[in-house]
Amino acid sequence: MERRNFLRGAVLTGSVAAFGGSLWRGAAHAAPAQPGAGPYGALRPADANGIRLPQGFTSRVIARSGQKVPGTSYTWHNAPDGGACYADGSGWIYVSNSEINPGGGAGAVRFDSSGNITGAHRVLSNTRQNCAGGKTPWNTWLSCEEVDRGYVYETDPWGVKPAVRRDAMGRFKHEAAAADPVRKVIYLTEDVSDGCLYRFRPTTWGDLSSGTLEVMTGGSGTSGSIGWARVPDPSAASTATRHQVSAAKHFSGGEGCHYADGSCWFTTKGDGRVWRLDAANNTIALAYDDSLVSGTAPLTGVDNVTGSASGDLFVAEDGGNMEICVITPDDVVAPFLRIDGQSSSEITGPAFSPDGSRLYFSSQRGTSGSSSGGITYEVRGPFRS
Repeated sequence: MERRNFLRGAVLTGSVAAFGGSLWRGAAHAAPAQPGAGPYGALRPADANGIRLPQGFTSRVIARSGQKVPGTSYTWHNAPDGGACYADGSGWIYVSNSEINPGGGAGAVRFDSSGNITGAHRVLSNTRQNCAGGKTPWNTWLSCEEVDRGYVYETDPWGVKPAVRRDAMGRFKHEAAAADPVRKVIYLTEDVSDGCLYRFRPTTWGDLSSGTLEVMTGGSGTSGSIGWARVPDPSAASTATRHQVSAAKHFSGGEGCHYADGSCWFTTKGDGRVWRLDAANNTIALAYDDSLVSGTAPLTGVDNVTGSASGDLFVAEDGGNMEICVITPDDVVAPFLRIDGQSSSEITGPAFSPDGSRLYFSSQRGTSGSSSGGITYEVRGPFRS
């Protein structure tokens, strides 16, 4: 896939002062994050894999596109993208999408309790440009097609049950998904320059075969109250889902999406922002904006996002200087790692192992700059808990 190039969106609207009021009182991430000393310290020189890490952390390559996953007969897919980890007895599984079209799909690597690779397998085939997605509370992987009128596919990380296309979740240029078990909805981002944020309400929680697709409504500002409205035709047979509700709130290139502790965090690449949706109060505000930092922005090209048990957000860069940056609950943003020598790639699929001690991610195009050059990594170390 060619590098995505979106121009910066319109100038900032709304007042930064709004972040300091009752919207954030008593909550972590109380204002747009500013550069500072990260919780893990400075990055050290690049290791043998070309990755710069803080003291105490190490990296290893677990898979390369077009090559057998070590110790298995499974060939790893091209253009590895969004991913998630699943507990598997005393071990775990890392699932990864393939952002190619046609072909797409997703694969998985299996680990034992010591982190040794014990197998690899396919979980989804014959789809299109599977970009990001999301993990469900019932341990399936939602793989999202980033194409016009794309679908969401619900897959089995173990590769035993066949994948199922979930038409009720809407047809649009899907990016990421995040499940909210409290409100029993799944949030969905849309990767177009005037995209929307959606939520899907299953008729029965745990069954995605039917339900209601809703779109966020609200003004053009960057903070305040929002609403939700039903999308009349989720199939987008004649009108794109983002254009069916006149009051829909539009975002500049929706990317990663992560739910934790009552908040849905999502990124928009067109304006370099990380947003926080307070799901209980139906309000939004900015957690980060690369145009609002003091000095040089450490995080640019915001893309996939995940979180750790400590409440830290880990945001991967599409471009930038190939970093994963951490945004702490104290509103500090700092680099956590950097990949050297891969400026024609992007970082994708960050996900923690179930015990929080290992972070998995990919460089989608590796050193070659081609989708056939993808590299998937593991970083191990003293992550905060």
